[in-house]
Amino acid sequence: MKIEVNQSKNKKQKPNWDECGFCKFYSDNMFVMEWDDKKGWYDARIEQYAPFLIDPASLVFHYGQEVFEGMKAFYGVDGKIRLFRPEKNLYRMDETMERLAMTNIDTDFVLEAIKKLLIIEKDWIPPVEGMAIYIRPFCIATGTVLGVKRSDTYKYMVILSPVGAYYPEGMKPTKIYVEDNYIRSAEGGIGKYKAGANYAGTLMPGDEVIKKGFSQICWLDAKEKKYIEEVGTSNIAFVINGKLITPSLDRGTILPGVTRDTVIHLAKEWNIPVEERDVTVEEVFKAAEDGSLSEVFATGTAAVISPVGLMRWKDREVIVNDQKIGPISQRLYDEVTDLQYGKKEDKRGWIQIVE
Repeated sequence: MKIEVNQSKNKKQKPNWDECGFCKFYSDNMFVMEWDDKKGWYDARIEQYAPFLIDPASLVFHYGQEVFEGMKAFYGVDGKIRLFRPEKNLYRMDETMERLAMTNIDTDFVLEAIKKLLIIEKDWIPPVEGMAIYIRPFCIATGTVLGVKRSDTYKYMVILSPVGAYYPEGMKPTKIYVEDNYIRSAEGGIGKYKAGANYAGTLMPGDEVIKKGFSQICWLDAKEKKYIEEVGTSNIAFVINGKLITPSLDRGTILPGVTRDTVIHLAKEWNIPVEERDVTVEEVFKAAEDGSLSEVFATGTAAVISPVGLMRWKDREVIVNDQKIGPISQRLYDEVTDLQYGKKEDKRGWIQIVE
C-alpha cells in the first residue's frame, strides 16, 4: 500500500511544553487505514486530526472489539528523533488483534507509517529532556451487523500527543493499595493483551483507591487473591535480598510489557539475579517487615520506572526504602532514558532513528 499524505493546512497553536501534562493536546495530523474482509487493508493515509463519522451500529460500541498500543518518540541531544523498541509494541498489538478475532497488521508497514507521521509532526515533539511525543495506535470494529460476531470491517488509526510525566509525583515514590476485592483479569481471559476491554473494569476500583489517597492499585490473581500481578497500568518488580523479582507471565493474566522486558534484560546484563515467578503479597509484606525488601518499582512506557514508597494491604502498611528511590530503580531509569534521549550509544539494537 502507498501512504497518501493530505496533511492539515490549518495548524493548531501548540501548547507551552510545561502545560502538556499527559495527553491533553493532540497534533495536527493522524494516520488512518481501513480493512474490509473482501479487500484487505486499503486507503492508508495521513490526514488532518479531526472527528470522524461512525455508524451507531458499529460493533466496537456493542461487543468491544478494540485494541490499542502506547509508544513514545524522543528528541535526542543530537537533534535526532528516536523510537525505543517499537517493533515489540506493534508485534504485541498484532497478537492482541488476533486474540480478539480481528484481522492482522503488517507491523513493518505500520512502523513505516508512524515514522512518516512523526516526520510530518516533528514540531510537536518537545525538544525537552523528560518529555516526548506519545504515540497511540488503535483499531476499532466498524461492521454494523448486530449479531455477536467478529466485524468484517475495521478502522486503524495513529494519533500523537506531546507529554510530560505520567504521574504528578514524577520520580517521587508513589503509594499503592493492594486490592483484594475486585479483579483485573483471570486465567484463560485477555489479561495479557492490550485491549480496551481490560481497562473498563479497572476504572471504578482505581477511582476508589485514589480517593483513599493512593496513586495506584495493585492487582492480585483472580483465583486465590494472593499472588501479585500488576500495578494499575504497569508491571511491577521487587528487590528482595538483592534479587530482582517480578511476577511470571505464565498464567496469561499479565501484560508482557516492553519496559518489563527491558528491565529484565538490563538486570541480567548487570549480573543482578532475576526471578520471574509467582510472588505472594504475604511474601512481599514479610520481606518489607524483616528488612529484606529494599525496592519496589513499576515499569511501563508512560513513566519508564516509577518507584513505590508505601504499600497497604488490608490493615497492614509498609514503607519501602524510607520512601526514597532505590539504586537499582535509579540505574534502570537512567539507562533507559539515556538511550531514549541519545545520551548513550545504543549497543543493543533497541533504538530506531526516524529520518
